[in-house]
Amino acid sequence: MQRENVNGPTILLFNPISTSRGKQRLPMSLLAIAAVIDHDYNPEIIDGNLIDDPATYIIERAIATKAKILGVTAMPGPQLRQAIEVCKIVKARLPELIIVWGGYFATHHGEVCLQSNIVDYVIEGQGEAPFRKFVDTIHHGGALSDVPSLVWKDNGIVRINSRAPMVPLDNLPLYPYHRVNIADYRGKSYLGDAVLSHHSSFGCPFACSFCAVVKLVNQRWLPESPARVERVIRMMVEDYGADSIEFHDMDFFVSETRAAEIAERLTPLNIHWWALGRVDTLSSYDDTSWQKIKNSGCKMIFMGAESGSPETLQLMNKGGKSNPEKTLYIAERMKHLGIVPEFSFVMGNPPDPIADIENTIQFIRKLKKINPASELILYIYTPVPHDRSELLRVAETLGFRFPQTLEEWASPEWENFAHRRDPNTPFFKDKARRKVRDFETVINAYYPTVTDIRLRGPMRALLKTLSGWRYRLEWYSWPYELKALQRLIHYRRPETMGF
Repeated sequence: MQRENVNGPTILLFNPISTSRGKQRLPMSLLAIAAVIDHDYNPEIIDGNLIDDPATYIIERAIATKAKILGVTAMPGPQLRQAIEVCKIVKARLPELIIVWGGYFATHHGEVCLQSNIVDYVIEGQGEAPFRKFVDTIHHGGALSDVPSLVWKDNGIVRINSRAPMVPLDNLPLYPYHRVNIADYRGKSYLGDAVLSHHSSFGCPFACSFCAVVKLVNQRWLPESPARVERVIRMMVEDYGADSIEFHDMDFFVSETRAAEIAERLTPLNIHWWALGRVDTLSSYDDTSWQKIKNSGCKMIFMGAESGSPETLQLMNKGGKSNPEKTLYIAERMKHLGIVPEFSFVMGNPPDPIADIENTIQFIRKLKKINPASELILYIYTPVPHDRSELLRVAETLGFRFPQTLEEWASPEWENFAHRRDPNTPFFKDKARRKVRDFETVINAYYPTVTDIRLRGPMRALLKTLSGWRYRLEWYSWPYELKALQRLIHYRRPETMGF
């Protein structure tokens, strides 16, 4: 339950819907913002994943508490769509309520947000310190020009203030978990029956061309110390009943020394955990570090393999140390460790999407032969703003353009784009999209995910039998029988997993 702070003004914080009911995770971005104002203000988190009519609820709470500020976080996709819908309704009903957006989308598209007339301010990048300064300025006075990382209108002219210095995570307060009902966010998955989530670091030191995080953090990585990570996870286990943890860091494994120490500290807690890392980084870990990670309960690691082509990896700016052979190596190494590797691939890269898809399919077949338990997340190439590679230039040459208004971003077409499932880019035709999805259907049936806790032995055998002839003959087109079976059995494919 939320703790009322009768001495401070209420600040409303809205987390738009991002997943289906029952799969919601802790709204960590808003908890991070709430942490820096918790002692002097009354942050109230409103989660669209839990409330059916958040616009009405926000209006009611704003009137009841006399709140001046509504903070909103939004990623492209369903979060952005609901953020726009809700903010339109709220702004029409309460025009004096100040609406400020932060996070990935707002950092990339601040001017688009302000031109919509439903967003009053945007905070770019790491938002904790700038948001605190903004809240203090609104409530106690001061110049908006002095608020770092703020995008705002000055007599109709958009101003972009200088970025705030990034703050080490150990210098920030712990999340105020008392501001949410933790029971609403304990999930059930392959990891365990009471899964909670945490960010143990912020940012990423790399600059992959397809990744929108680059502009958010400017290639900075801020880690929590292993001691602080242990403190938080121990609290989740002992105070909130967690038996498993998802580390939603952009890259948990940047430092081998840190990862190994965290693993040692987690081992006595007897939990399972999952995190994200890079193939090239993890392939350099020594056996001692891997054994510590395994002993600590690590069950699964997500990595961006992205392509089976060295040339495409270079175009993606994955770094000189990335190559497909390392993906095969780490898949085999994790097989012997009993940790499930989860690989994402970005398929259909320009200028020849079909050839790129064919190359990646052949690589995935080789990967699955080495480690059948490897999970696959198959994305379709979608440009990101401020792409530093040749890929965006080629896409623009072929006719690609980003939306210029929030209304365009909220359309079904651009929501699909954000999911990287059916981007409808001018260079990616329906034939290519079908090729990816048909292959996905066949390989997910031939290699049912080991993380599906509902799929029993006989059903696994049936799936493998019915898909076997297609997989052996490499005939993936029009797998209607397998799609019908998916609806009948309701087995989980990796693209719909709750991690």
